[in-house]
Amino acid sequence: MDRPFGMLRSVTHGVDAPRSIKRGTVARIWRFASPYRRGLAAFLLFTIVSSVVGVITPILAGRVVDTIVARGDAAVAAATVVGLAAGIAALAVVEAVNGLGTRWFSARIGEGLIADLRRAVYAHVQTMPVAFFTRTRTGALVSRLNNDVIGAQSAITSTLASVVANVIQLTLAVTVMITLAWQVTVLALVLLPIFVIPARRMGRRIADLRREAADLNAGLSNQMTERFSAPGATLVKLFGRPDDEVAEFADRAVQIRDIGVRTAMLSRVFVTSLSLVSALAQALIYGLGGWLAVTGRIEAGTIVTLALLLTRLYTPMTALANARVDVMTALVSFERVFEVLDLPPMITERPDARTLPDGPVGVRLRDVRFTYPRADQVSLASLEEVAVLDQRGGEEVLHGVDLEVGPGRLLALVGPSGAGKSTIASLVPRLYDVDGGAVEIGGIDVRDLTFAAVRGAVGVVTQDGHLFHDTIAANLRYAAPHATDAELIHALHRARLGELLASLPDGLDTVVGERGYRLSGGERQRLTIARLLLARPRVVILDEATAHLDSESEVAVQEALVEALEGRTAIVIAHRLSTIRAADEIAVVEHGAVVERGTHDRLLAAGGRYAALYRTQFADDQRLVGGPPAA
Repeated sequence: MDRPFGMLRSVTHGVDAPRSIKRGTVARIWRFASPYRRGLAAFLLFTIVSSVVGVITPILAGRVVDTIVARGDAAVAAATVVGLAAGIAALAVVEAVNGLGTRWFSARIGEGLIADLRRAVYAHVQTMPVAFFTRTRTGALVSRLNNDVIGAQSAITSTLASVVANVIQLTLAVTVMITLAWQVTVLALVLLPIFVIPARRMGRRIADLRREAADLNAGLSNQMTERFSAPGATLVKLFGRPDDEVAEFADRAVQIRDIGVRTAMLSRVFVTSLSLVSALAQALIYGLGGWLAVTGRIEAGTIVTLALLLTRLYTPMTALANARVDVMTALVSFERVFEVLDLPPMITERPDARTLPDGPVGVRLRDVRFTYPRADQVSLASLEEVAVLDQRGGEEVLHGVDLEVGPGRLLALVGPSGAGKSTIASLVPRLYDVDGGAVEIGGIDVRDLTFAAVRGAVGVVTQDGHLFHDTIAANLRYAAPHATDAELIHALHRARLGELLASLPDGLDTVVGERGYRLSGGERQRLTIARLLLARPRVVILDEATAHLDSESEVAVQEALVEALEGRTAIVIAHRLSTIRAADEIAVVEHGAVVERGTHDRLLAAGGRYAALYRTQFADDQRLVGGPPAA
């Protein structure tokens, strides 16, 4: 399963197609960091002090040399040298204390910014529709919350501090050097273009490589997330593909390695070149400065000062040249974070949203029309790891659906796979919004209700019965955070899980495993029903809740469902028609429209689509029970 490097490059922002930073990104970063402006001011003040101290120390060192070589009173010279040394020592103490202060503010601001960015991205992702999660690669999204957020905060702390400190230090160093020996300084600055030209070219090159590495790392993270889950690992083992999986993983890892090596070498060549130029400038100072000192045009101490200041000149130049790389990398990280934050949530709460009145409520769908959103409405190409988003979609899947189920009554939806039953069910809890018509709970359009009102009124049990990798108690309390242990146990007994609970050594503290895979399918489904019972919804939706269970488990789940449905308005999607014969009304859905409605007996008597479905399923059941016909 070898994948050519060019193929992967086509789905990332590769080095062959460098991407410029969007306008307004810097201003947006500053707005995001504005809550930390006082801390930033103090942080920059500490940085300035450190830069000033860094320039004063070489001046004092030069004066020590001048005092030593000067011919004068020995006692006065000794006292002067001791005083200058004490000054250098004091400056060292100031620099050390200042460094601690700088680090404290840097950590405080940086970690705070990381927390803010993560909180903002996580909160925004929670507002996205289900279609976003069905398209997005989990690993790519996790990468935005981890790698990119950390990369983004470096722009506010390390990069900003580096730029400010080095600009100040460079300015002061040049000023002092010109004052001491303008001839030497001018010759040293002649080499300056050698710093600027590589910085402009190599900075973009390295930023592009790091952007490509970020995309590849996101893909690697996603592969691990999917394959290390219980269903993913099972699929790999069932189809015997571990070698191919390792090969694909290794291919990505090798590409990341190669980019890392290229980035490291480019950075090293860049820094080595700058260090070489700095060393040549140092030799120039000792040569030209020494000649000027020997001829009596400058003092010997001036050479020492110039040599020490040169490190304060070229080191900031090197850092500023690298700062372009750091800034570009940080801006890329910010852009990747902002990409997620800029995705508009398709489902929003209105400012004047209402709550539901107390008491039983009915559900009504009035002339509902619905189209699943296109990829460009809910996703990003970088989160799907594709070059271009899928342009398909946009076809209407529900066509003028009219349904009503009164308070405390049960409506069953039947029909072939893909008819639109689950789509109808997903509109009631507002996982999606309709494109036409309305979905009403208690006579109020769900779009006019608060999110809390909809969540509190509607409970759903799906086919997979999803559980978190946590304890039984934690999974149950997700629906009722303040429920007592006694209430949890009562709900488990009502869901026919009393015997299971008694058999578990850790009881409510038993960890169910990822997606509940330490439990059987029936146990997992009954646990989700117990969770529903704790939530006490007024409307219950069962989306083929027993579709994948064996007969024994189905009986236990059906008994639990009787408890869940008692006294509640219910919409049931059934794959076995025998389970919904007692429904108050049955609606047959085909091709996104309701084609028949009525009770079980009336629909059978009518001899239409329901009767055909029922006869087909009954015949299939009879063949399964009686075995294959005789030859």
